[in-house]
This record gives sequence, C-alpha cells and structure tokens, in this order.
Amino acid sequence: MVKKPVKERLIVPREKYLAAGAHIGMTSKTAAMKKFIYKVRPNGLAVLNIGELDHRIGLAANMFANAKNPIIVCRKDIGWEAVAKFSEATGIKYQTGRFMPGCLTNPSFSAFAEPDLMMSIDPLADRQALLEASKARIPIISLADTSHDTSLMDLVLPCNNKGKKSLALIFWGIASQLAIKQNKEFTFKPEDFGWE
Repeated sequence: MVKKPVKERLIVPREKYLAAGAHIGMTSKTAAMKKFIYKVRPNGLAVLNIGELDHRIGLAANMFANAKNPIIVCRKDIGWEAVAKFSEATGIKYQTGRFMPGCLTNPSFSAFAEPDLMMSIDPLADRQALLEASKARIPIISLADTSHDTSLMDLVLPCNNKGKKSLALIFWGIASQLAIKQNKEFTFKPEDFGWE
C-alpha cells in the first residue's frame, strides 16, 4: 500500500517563505543556532528550517495573546516599517532607534516601562534592550540568524532578519495568528508590512 503524502500545514505558505528569503542564513553559525539549520549549501551558506520557523511564529502569537503589556524593540531601520505596521494591526507598542539604558531597569527614568513581554528584531543590534529585559525577568522573543547568540532569548525565531521581505512576512504571520486568537478581523497582506 502506498501512503499519500501528508499535506503540510503552515501558517505562511512555503512559497512565501522562499520568495521572501526567510530561510537564508549566513556562512557563520553559532552552536545554539545549528539545531535550526536544515542544510548547508556547497558555498557554506546555511538554509534554515522553514517548518521550525513557522511553528515558532505560532508560539510567538500565543505569547503575545497572553501578554498584557508587550513591546517590540527595533534598532535596525530595515525593520521599522514592519514593526510600525505590526503595531497598527495589533495595538502592540514598539520602540525604534536607540534603546536608552535604564528604560526597563530605572524607575526614575522618564522613559521607564514595565512590559511583560519583549520582542527584538536583532539580538546584536538590540543587545541593550535584551540585557535589561533579562535583568527585569521579562520574557524575550527574538528573531535570530545563524550567527547569533541565543542565550538571552526565551523564544528564538530562526530566520533571515536582515531582509525587508523576510521581516515583513514574519510580522505579518504573527499578526495574522494573533488576530485569529483574539477573534478579530485581519485584512492586512504581507505587502502592507514592507514586502516590496
């Protein structure tokens, strides 16, 4: 008896991930990120596991659905459009640009905030925010490429976090799943999040 192939159930269609380059890693790899690598091309470029990324997009949506005061930080300007649209679609606060020291650890600082969940676009560029969130015991979701350290993260989204299309698609995927969990209408497309 021949078994029929099982239809893959992904939040975001595989073709979209491939078109966005969300699966393209780097040639450098940290030990922590090796488990997310599907294969390594002959030129040394890592290819990330799309199924694992998709599963973790669902987990990120669950974490946002259960948070009362989440925040997204993004120092890299390539992610600002996707983050702003995500905020518009979900109502979740965000901070772009430089993260000022003391925002999460100094109650007398004018920009002090007490989020119960933080998401970062790049663990290297957003390191100050991740360090403070870790000190304040705030759960951290972060996008991470193959070269990143994941020691401060509670949930890693293994992906190409350097591509505008990839960022747009990931934020669209999380926002769409969050809308389903909150029983809200969702009419946005990946193009609205900066997919060009």
